[in-house]
Amino acid sequence: MEERLKPMDAEQLRESAHRMVDFIADYYKSIESFPVLSQVEPGYLRKLLPDSAPDHPESLQQVLEDVQAKILPGVTHWQSPNYFAYYPSNSSIAGFMGEMLSAGLNIVGFSWITSPAATELEIIVLDWLAKLLNLPDDFLSTGPGGGVIQGTASEAVLVVLLAARDKFLSRIGKSSLDKLVVYSSDQTHSALQKACQIGGIYPENCRVLKTDASTNYALSPDLLNEVISQDISTGLVPFLLCATVGTTSSTAVDPLPALATVAKRNGMWFHIDAAYAGSACICPEYRPYIDGVEEADSFNMNAHKWFLTNFDCSALWIKDRKALIQALSTNPEFLKNKASQANMVVDYRDWQIPLGRRFRSLKLWMVLRLYGVQNLQQYIRNHIELARQFEDLVIQDPRFEVVTPRIFSLVCFRLLSPDNDGDKGNKLNRDLLDTVNSTGKIFISHTVSSLGYIHLTLCSWGSIDRRETC
Repeated sequence: MEERLKPMDAEQLRESAHRMVDFIADYYKSIESFPVLSQVEPGYLRKLLPDSAPDHPESLQQVLEDVQAKILPGVTHWQSPNYFAYYPSNSSIAGFMGEMLSAGLNIVGFSWITSPAATELEIIVLDWLAKLLNLPDDFLSTGPGGGVIQGTASEAVLVVLLAARDKFLSRIGKSSLDKLVVYSSDQTHSALQKACQIGGIYPENCRVLKTDASTNYALSPDLLNEVISQDISTGLVPFLLCATVGTTSSTAVDPLPALATVAKRNGMWFHIDAAYAGSACICPEYRPYIDGVEEADSFNMNAHKWFLTNFDCSALWIKDRKALIQALSTNPEFLKNKASQANMVVDYRDWQIPLGRRFRSLKLWMVLRLYGVQNLQQYIRNHIELARQFEDLVIQDPRFEVVTPRIFSLVCFRLLSPDNDGDKGNKLNRDLLDTVNSTGKIFISHTVSSLGYIHLTLCSWGSIDRRETC
């Protein structure tokens, strides 16, 4: 390689890209030879790499050799068929190729005019997905709302909270921020807490309501109603309820229809976080788990979790796009153009926190087209069946118990203490978790119940392009 920096050369791209694809293909071919959970110690990489960047170009071969020898040992292999921790993060050939195309085009599609196809494909693909989920017409681009791809569910809940906050403050006065109250269960993702911190919601006005095993860790509408009534009696203003379909710890499903009734009666914004389990609802038999979405103001699912779309791709639908735009819109001179000024187009920069945005809809479009709905449905069903088989094995072993009923592809279980001692049981489960993960053969994660008991969680999944395991 010459040291003088040259303009992009198509043949150089072709040669280098072929080598990179070969490297990635070989990685997937040999992925099971690596420990699933990285076994390195903190700070390992600084000992292996120089303390400054090279003055002169190095070859791609040198870089790939370093990736093999120095980077991969520090990688936890989320795409390994033996990875069962946290939640699915499924890549696929279709998603990878869509990501490659997006990277190659490298457009920054913050406004329609910056790349019309990027905006219009996102509108179309999110309408497709909304129809697969049988979402209400208000969530379609042809209605008052529409869909937008955020980076993560954390971003989705933040922009929703900001929209709801400003909608309420415009009605009761901007000086009333200290009166706004947010409600969720203690199983709701911590992203809501972070959104409250960013959005200026007072910590003491974040109601995290307790759940327990008697309701399979779902939020109680009666408890919610009671707490809201108390808040109203003291002059506070309930403004946002976040319900979850498929919580992180146990895939609990909140009772959406009953919660929607409470939210509607109190004039609250109702957000549904189905980041993990929303994908399953493309299957008709699992669609009832989001019954009640018809009354929601916003709904979110992560296509990068269980929908074969490489990270990041978090789909958010909102019933009233004006609320989102009014909270997030800016209009500096350098962004003005005829199409935007005439309100003829969607400018997604007004639907998100950052200005810049990638062409993420390409990979979702390619996943839907290259696999098709029937294959995607079967892929989801197969994971759930694998989880059912694992659950049966746990139930048949008297040393273990299943902590909460399995709904989707996550099994929550624990090793029993012989003398029913909670502290000893926790130590047994911590030791089991550490022993299993230290082998490098599989990787599972854990959670803690409301009673303080440690549970192990195994999320069954696999790539449609590689073998399925459980």
